[in-house]
Amino acid sequence: MSGEGEILLDARDLRVDIPTSGGMLHAVRGVTLAAHRGETLCIVGESGCGKSLTSLALMGLLPAGARRSAARLTLAGEDLLTAPPRRLRALRGDRVAMIFQDPMTCLNPSLTIGDQLTETYLRHGHGDRRAARDRAVALLERVGIAGAAGRLGQYPHQLSGGLRQRVVIAMALMCGPDLVLADEPTTALDATIQLGILQLLAELQREMRMALILVTHDLGVVARIADRVAVMYAGEVVEEGPSAAVFGAPRHPYTRGLMDCIPRAARMAPGERLGTIPGLVPSLVGDIRGCAFRTRCPYAMPACTEPVAMRDDAAGHAWRCVLPADALRRAA
Repeated sequence: MSGEGEILLDARDLRVDIPTSGGMLHAVRGVTLAAHRGETLCIVGESGCGKSLTSLALMGLLPAGARRSAARLTLAGEDLLTAPPRRLRALRGDRVAMIFQDPMTCLNPSLTIGDQLTETYLRHGHGDRRAARDRAVALLERVGIAGAAGRLGQYPHQLSGGLRQRVVIAMALMCGPDLVLADEPTTALDATIQLGILQLLAELQREMRMALILVTHDLGVVARIADRVAVMYAGEVVEEGPSAAVFGAPRHPYTRGLMDCIPRAARMAPGERLGTIPGLVPSLVGDIRGCAFRTRCPYAMPACTEPVAMRDDAAGHAWRCVLPADALRRAA
């Protein structure tokens, strides 16, 4: 799994297990990802496939009871698995930041925008209150909020959804992080505002040379801004590689199924139906053996009941499937 530039985040065999009354839920199963400086990595898949839990596990923000483990988890070479809680708190918000789905749930309704923007900057010792305020105004202007200085005294409920999301983006960038994780940051916004937010994130990523991990289920979003794509299904990565390779020649039937579900007006005949993926996502409680997609896959074979390892090509395109590399292309 290749990329260009310095590796900022290196996660190998990342797992999240959650005890339930019915047994152990294996929500994230052996995920291996690397985020490089200056690139955008998109994690895609259906709702419930483990995308958000993966991002929370990378940040160390899992809900109570969830258990995280990994063979390796480092940020710029620093081991996050053995780091004490105090060190993790020092890293979060400073070297690595997160943009959540709904800005109204991550902004404090009782504090002004200015207080919430400057808090992290002051806590991590980047300057005094005047410097923090200047930084907040500059970032609000950079994310496209007019009258930025006047906005500092307002409360979250006084802003629209699009403005609140821009405030959350500015908040994540206050300390100039090396890595930003964005967990479906446009879910609560209408389509026009979504595009503006995504274009803004792409511009900021290039401008600040940071690594951006974007979690989404929207392949249209991915096609616009991703350098690399990781496709998740049932808690594990089933395909990963450069965006052009994954979209141009998908190697896993699940990836092909997702792409077939995208409306393409120019390529579809009048009355033609959209593609669908039949069946249901399997339960992740208890032991899981073989390919989790096999019960929904039109190419399933006896070998799919055995463990399926990732394989890759020279271009860094990796996939978890027993089919020959060109099988989906020939079938299409």
